[in-house]
Amino acid sequence: QVQLVESGGGLVQTGDSLRLSCVASGRTFSNYIMGWFRQAPGKEREFVAFSNRIGSATDYADSVKGRFTISRDNAKNTAYMQMSSLKPEDTAVYYCALYNSGGYRLPSGYKYWGPGTQVTVSS
Repeated sequence: QVQLVESGGGLVQTGDSLRLSCVASGRTFSNYIMGWFRQAPGKEREFVAFSNRIGSATDYADSVKGRFTISRDNAKNTAYMQMSSLKPEDTAVYYCALYNSGGYRLPSGYKYWGPGTQVTVSS
């Protein structure tokens, strides 16, 4: 069983920046493609970004391209998401997850999930 724990969320104002972290244990982190998702109240879980096993290939949702950057440090079993120019529309619980099979942009493609960290962006 893989354990994932996100951190770094908080309350910020429009235009601010945050860096989220995700620490993994229980399996070799470098073996996994990983992704970040988010879920706002009353909405479905939404793809944000993913990274291949070594961080050499990434992809982002259109809504965050140019503002968010995914990265990973496999030696520390940690993934990051740097978020800049935050907007109220970014308010959500953010989850990191490890890929299993299927579409990279679909929650159903991921097997292991952290409990999430809240990001709130005020106007």
